[in-house]
Amino acid sequence: MCIMPYEPKKVENKIYQFWEESGFFNPDKLPARHKKPYTIVIPPPNVTGELHIGHALNATIQDILIRQKRMQGFKTLWLPGTDHAGIATQNVVEKKLRKEGKTRFDLGREKFIEEVWKWKEEYGNKILNQFKKLGSSCDWSRTRFTMDQGYSDAIKEAFLHYHKKGWIYKGKRIVNWCKRCATSLSDLELEYKEEKGNLWFIKYPVKDPPAGEAGGGFITVATTRPETMLGDTAVAVNPKDKRYKNLIGKTAVLPLVNREIPIISDILIDSKFGTGAVKVTPAHDITDQAIGEKHKLEAIQVIDEKGRIINSPEKPARSGFATGDAGGYNGLKIDEAREKIIEYLKCQNLLEKTENYTRQVPKCYRCSTTVELIPSMQWFLKMSELAKLAEKPVKAGKIKFHPKNFEKPYFDWLKNIKDWCISRQIWWGHKIPIEGETDVLDTWFSAALWPFATLGWPEKTKDLKNYYPTAVLSTARDIINLWVARMIFSGMEFMKEIPFSHVYVHATVLTRDGQRMSKSLGTGIDPVKLIEEFGADAVRFGIAFQIMGNQDIKFVTDNILMGKKFCNKIWNASKFVELKNGKEKYDGKKPYAKNKADKAILKSLEKTEKSVSKCLENFEFGKSAHILYDFFWHDFCDKYIEESKKQESENTNKILMYVLLGSIKLLHPFMPFITEKIYQQLPLKNKKECIMIEEWL
Repeated sequence: MCIMPYEPKKVENKIYQFWEESGFFNPDKLPARHKKPYTIVIPPPNVTGELHIGHALNATIQDILIRQKRMQGFKTLWLPGTDHAGIATQNVVEKKLRKEGKTRFDLGREKFIEEVWKWKEEYGNKILNQFKKLGSSCDWSRTRFTMDQGYSDAIKEAFLHYHKKGWIYKGKRIVNWCKRCATSLSDLELEYKEEKGNLWFIKYPVKDPPAGEAGGGFITVATTRPETMLGDTAVAVNPKDKRYKNLIGKTAVLPLVNREIPIISDILIDSKFGTGAVKVTPAHDITDQAIGEKHKLEAIQVIDEKGRIINSPEKPARSGFATGDAGGYNGLKIDEAREKIIEYLKCQNLLEKTENYTRQVPKCYRCSTTVELIPSMQWFLKMSELAKLAEKPVKAGKIKFHPKNFEKPYFDWLKNIKDWCISRQIWWGHKIPIEGETDVLDTWFSAALWPFATLGWPEKTKDLKNYYPTAVLSTARDIINLWVARMIFSGMEFMKEIPFSHVYVHATVLTRDGQRMSKSLGTGIDPVKLIEEFGADAVRFGIAFQIMGNQDIKFVTDNILMGKKFCNKIWNASKFVELKNGKEKYDGKKPYAKNKADKAILKSLEKTEKSVSKCLENFEFGKSAHILYDFFWHDFCDKYIEESKKQESENTNKILMYVLLGSIKLLHPFMPFITEKIYQQLPLKNKKECIMIEEWL
C-alpha cells in the first residue's frame, strides 16, 4: 500500500474555513452539553505587529487550553482583539510620513489622527489573520480594539471614577522622558542597556574648611553625569561616614556656576560608591528628589524636553575658587555639554581622576533613545490603595501564578510601588477626559481594563455576566507589573472580583545560542514562514514540545521538523487503521482485550489520557507533548500496530480504531488540523460535526 505523505498546505485553509462556518468558536453556538463558561482573553497584540515566535508560543498555549476545555464540555470563549499601542503606532505612522517628506506637525493633530486610523484599517488586523494561520479557535465575532467606541466609554468611566475618588491628580514631578518620542514613560516602559562610560571624580571647593581637614579645602564627589552639575543644590554624605563628620553642615561651592550649596548627611547615601560623597541634583534623579524634599533643597531643571541644557548662567559670578569661562552651556546637547564641562574642570584642576565605569542606561522601549529624568507636569494615579487590591487575592490564593516563583517579584513591586504617571504627550490614544487637556492616557491604562471592558463594561451586558471572571491569563514575564498587576487591581476595583484565577507565565523564546531574538539584528524567527514550510500543526507541536518547566526555550527548527515527521507518522497510522477497518462504521465502544498486547495498549491509552489531563491542568504543556509523542509513536505504532500485522481479527481492528480515535482526541488541542482531517475520514456511527466538539476521553 502506497500512502501519500500528509500535505498541510492542501488541508489547513479549508479546515479553518470549515471551523469558522461551523460557528463553534462562538460559545453561544456550542451544543447543549457545553454549559459552564471558560474564558480566556487574548493578550492583545499591537496593531503594528506581525506574528513573531513569542506570539506563536502564547497562542499555541491558549488554544491548547481552549480546545481541551471545549472537548470537556465547557462553554469556551477565547476573546481576541488588538491594542492601539499609542507610542508604537504613532511612531510607525510618523515613519510613513517622513518617507513622504512630511511630519505630524505639518498635518496637525486632527489630520494626523485620521492618518493613523487609515493605517489601522489597512494593517491593524494583519496579526489576527496570522493567528488564524496558526489554527487559533478565537471567537472572531467578538473581536475588540482598545479604541473602539464601547472601549473608549469604559476608559472614560474608569478615569472619572478614579478622579471622583481623589486618586487622580496633576503635579510636577520627575518622570522618565524620551526626547525622541517627546513623551513621559513609566518605569516599566524602560529597557536597560549596559554601556561602558566613565566615573568622574570632581573636586568641589569647601568654604571655610575646618583646620587640618583632609582634602586640601575640597570635597571630592564621584559622578557619571557631570552635565547635571549645573543643577546641583547640595553635596551629601552618609551620616555614619566618619571621613566627612567635620564637613557636615559646611558649605561647598559648585564649580561652573560658583553657587554655594550645603554639605548634608542622609542615610540614602551609599558610602561605598565612589568617594562616599555625592552631588545632589533634585530635578534629575529620583533619589536626589527624595533627599531634596527631605532637606528642602531647591530643584533646578537644567535639561529640557529636547535633551538640551537650560538654566545655565552665561557668565557665572566669580568667587575666587575657580577662574576661566564656565558659561555658554545653554542649548547644548547633553553629550556636548558633558565634553565642555569636563574640559573646563580639567583646566581648573578640579578633575581629580577618571575611572572606567559600566552602568545600566535606561532606553525607551519603543525607539531605544536614552531616557532622561526631568521634572514635568503630568497626571498621576495614586497607587497605595490599588496596590493593596492587587496584593490581596494573590496572597489569599485566589489568583495563582504558574510557576509560583513569579509571585515574589510581583509582591516586591507592589511593596515599593510609586504613583503611576498615566499621561503621555502624544496624539494617538485616549485623550484624558478633562476639558482643555491635550495629553493622552498611557496605553497600559486602557489595557488594565481588558478582561471586563471587552465584555461590555461599564454596561451590564449578558457577556459580562456569563464570561467574567476569566479562567487563565497566559503572559510573558516582562509585563507582569506593566499589565497583570494592573488588571488585577482594576478587576477588584470595578468588578469587585478577580479578573482571572490563574496566571501562567510562559517561557521566553531565545536563539539557539541563548540570545534574545531581535528582528533588527536578524535573529528573529518568522512563524508564518515556518507554517508555510512545515505546516501549522508541526509548528504548534514543535513549540509545545520545548516548553519544559520554567526554562526559557533555545529555539531550534529541529523540533519543528520533528513535528512534521510526527504529522506524517500520525497520518500513515490513520491510513493503516482505516484500511484495516474498511467502510464498516465503528460505534465507539471500548473493545475487549483478548491478549497481552490488547491489554497493554488499552492500559497505556488510559494512562496517557489521565497523564495528559493532569499535565494540562498544571500547565505542563511540554510534558504533555512528550507523553503523547511517546505513546503514539512507540506504544501504538512501534508496538501495537506492528503486532497487529501478525494477526488478522475483527477485535484487533476495533482496538486499532478505538486507540486511533482516542489518540487524535488527545492530540487535537496540540495538532488541530491533522486531527480534524483524520476525524472527518473515519467511519464512525455517532460522528460529531467536527472533532473540536467531541468528548474528551
